[in-house]
Amino acid sequence: MEKVRVRFAPSPTGPLHIGGVRTALFNYLFAKRHGGDFILRIEDTDQTRYVEGAEDYIIESLAWCGIRFDEGIREGGAFGPYRQSDRKELYQQYAQELLAKGHAYLAFDSPEALDALRADFESRGETFTYNAAERTKLNNSLALSTDEIEAKRQAGEPYVVRFKMPVNQEIIMHDIIRGEVIVNTDTLDDKILFKSDGMPTYHLANIVDDHLMEISHVIRGEEWLPSMPLHIMLYRAFDWQAPQFAHLPLLLKPTGKGKLSKRDGDQMGFPVFPTQWNSKEGEIYSGYRESGYLPEAFINLLALLGWNPGTEQELFTMDELIQAFSLERVGKSGSRFDPEKAKWFNHQWIQRTDNRTLTERFSQLPQVQAYAHLNLPLEEMVSVLKERVDFVHQLWDESAFLFEAPVVYDETTVKKRWKEQTGGQLAELCDFLETLNDYSPAVTEPPIKAWIEEKGYGLGNIMNAMRLVLVGKSSGPHIFEILSILGKNESIRRIRKGIEVLGN
Repeated sequence: MEKVRVRFAPSPTGPLHIGGVRTALFNYLFAKRHGGDFILRIEDTDQTRYVEGAEDYIIESLAWCGIRFDEGIREGGAFGPYRQSDRKELYQQYAQELLAKGHAYLAFDSPEALDALRADFESRGETFTYNAAERTKLNNSLALSTDEIEAKRQAGEPYVVRFKMPVNQEIIMHDIIRGEVIVNTDTLDDKILFKSDGMPTYHLANIVDDHLMEISHVIRGEEWLPSMPLHIMLYRAFDWQAPQFAHLPLLLKPTGKGKLSKRDGDQMGFPVFPTQWNSKEGEIYSGYRESGYLPEAFINLLALLGWNPGTEQELFTMDELIQAFSLERVGKSGSRFDPEKAKWFNHQWIQRTDNRTLTERFSQLPQVQAYAHLNLPLEEMVSVLKERVDFVHQLWDESAFLFEAPVVYDETTVKKRWKEQTGGQLAELCDFLETLNDYSPAVTEPPIKAWIEEKGYGLGNIMNAMRLVLVGKSSGPHIFEILSILGKNESIRRIRKGIEVLGN
């Protein structure tokens, strides 16, 4: 295989949808699998749709995902500049080359004239297409004389450059994912390649940049499949070798009906952006990072949307994904996004993440920082509680009772677990607990259970009553883990406080 060079080429027109992140991920995995280069190119030829901050958002979101570039607007490289607006001077010469070869022409049609044509066609139940059947009737260099063309240019009349699509040719193309694709040129229109404002359109800039940057494979979303015939014809017009193409399947709504859109997430209660986006209009769109997802889990779930490893394995590190990935195992059909499966992935990755890393994230929660002076064993708490949560922030919900003793006790649990003799039995237990010094679970559990059995108080009765006074309710981790985290003094203090409150 030739040197693999792939690019992710987003437009800075807003935040990066998770479908775009998946496209970047598949490009990255393919490049790294084959020892190739992964390039970021910003395609900002449409300045009317440019959104301030979007470029930084794209780069920082992908960095959070662990997706790194070998070349780009920040990394540099031998094929720069990597922002199309910084390359605009070079596209003119390629438009001129196409004109000189007869593969393109000048079109002076005004937007108003084209709108009138569309309306006229619609009134007859037809659709206007600027193509081989219509172009010689219109205001362009194919229909005008040389003198007329020169007069229009001298008068400063605005014009665009359109591609001259050949008549009645079969374009036979190969897509790595979809196989052979055949399109007749008579079904295609003459796309604009160069605009009147002096900027190229996506089609021309994309092809020129891919060629100059020596891109070997173009891996992009299915929505670009209709552009593939034009792009192939442009490569042929320039006498360039085309890269290999692979068009990824759509991400579908959780219902399986329709493409997952940028607004679906907040409407359906889950993020569709990798990180939070704050629009200039004041709208806030939630992100996976801010919602508590680990980047490893986010990447893992995206990788399996449209790609099948061919095994039963579901959990992959980035390195494992690189080793397993192939475009041949990417499917053609759209992939339904399942928010519950996303939570499952996060739960699994919380279990796989080492306790120290989780503790660092847990300690950054504002609620935890407010109790930093207590010097509680946070890592031990995380170790005990992480199996009970899907997100790091849920650790607070599970651990709040460890930071502050209960002041009220769940009435239902009190009625069920607190008997007339319970206070006296727990008071005796406190005296016994005073004799113990090591409160680690493995050390405290055997003698406490032996003491309860010797007293004949019933293991379940004492355990449930002790949980009630330590936690304030009937839920929580194993009782001996709670004793270990609270320590001797706090455990005994809480039990005695519970006896005092519930005894009255």
